[in-house]
Amino acid sequence: MSTPLTVEMHQLACRAKEAAVQLAGLSTTDKNLLLERMADALLQERETLQRENEKDLVNARAAGLSAAMIDRLLLSEERIAAMAAGLREVAALPDPVGEITGMWRRPNGIQVGRMRIPLGVIGIIFESRPNVTADAAGLCLKSGNAVILRGGSEAIHSNRAIGQLLSRQLTDMGLPAAALQVVETTDREAITALLQCEDQIDLIIPRGGEGLIRFVSEHSRIPVIKHYKGICHTFVDAAADFDMASRICLNAKVQRPGVCNAMETLLIHQDIAETFVPRIVREMHQHGVLLRGCPVCQSLSDRIEPASDADWDTEYLDLVLSLRVVENINEAINHIRRHGSLHTEVIVTNDYANAQHFVRAVNSSVIMVNASSRFSDGNQLGLGAEIGISTTKLHAFGPMGLEDLTTRKFIVFGDGQVRA
Repeated sequence: MSTPLTVEMHQLACRAKEAAVQLAGLSTTDKNLLLERMADALLQERETLQRENEKDLVNARAAGLSAAMIDRLLLSEERIAAMAAGLREVAALPDPVGEITGMWRRPNGIQVGRMRIPLGVIGIIFESRPNVTADAAGLCLKSGNAVILRGGSEAIHSNRAIGQLLSRQLTDMGLPAAALQVVETTDREAITALLQCEDQIDLIIPRGGEGLIRFVSEHSRIPVIKHYKGICHTFVDAAADFDMASRICLNAKVQRPGVCNAMETLLIHQDIAETFVPRIVREMHQHGVLLRGCPVCQSLSDRIEPASDADWDTEYLDLVLSLRVVENINEAINHIRRHGSLHTEVIVTNDYANAQHFVRAVNSSVIMVNASSRFSDGNQLGLGAEIGISTTKLHAFGPMGLEDLTTRKFIVFGDGQVRA
């Protein structure tokens, strides 16, 4: 049975589909100009954005949200500047739309190739971080897609302000405002309604907690690319340099613990445990990290609480870390296979063979050798602002940039051939 809200969401999706047709034919020059104007607007209106953001922060504190969650909500001067810089970086990237990837000639003389085209309308359902509104808008618009953004209730004022500001740049250039729409209601029925619009929306990308991902996956009639939780591991091998390992582990855990590419579990080779565990525990303790470990870890430090079975499957998003001593690299790999979320895994080692074995054997979306998991980010990997980090192997895996928001169609050139 239709309700006023389901009708409203259907109309919103229909407007997006109409806008997508015009956006798909937009020139690269116009798309880049649009993104530059959006970046300028974010900086010019930063005080307005921060006033609206403060409303969300006040509500978050009153609701008792954790410090990590409040940090994700914050729109500081630096983060607004980063949003603007992200839009400019996307504008500077090559436009994938229209790219022809390969041409080959068949024996009958026809030429066959594949051309990149926009997906159409992308629905993004996310929680917490309002910068997603600008990042996702920039990537979707540059790749020729219309976008519908539905953020969490905790960031409603911030998301609405960013969306309205960016949408004005579309209309100022004579483009349909419906190419970028922010769902302004916090009613969860709006999500359910959008997930039924399979004739208008081509792809749904959920970004958030496990509950959101499961809800979207279970209720959507539209293809879903999951951006699931980040249970990221770092394995310190027996052949690791301790100074390097300490730098990497500290950065991965404490630099910004409330994000999906922060380390949640540290695995340590048994041959170095007696020396490395007390060292890393001491350094983590100095940064206020609560430690939970296996019995071997506990025997090596009195600052480690016992880890429960649930800890190995928990994305803390806080200054909490699980530690486990493993017998060898294969036990580390098996632990990651059992408890990982296909996000990001790190090995710290000076053993080339072990590094290559880890890279080949671990099937998460990003594998790093001797670098912090915090580099698992579209911007850091050279993609520009990312749409998110996909933990779904179809149709994109890992940080999603412009190319991942397109598909390819076949194009065929002949000179009169007919099939016998």
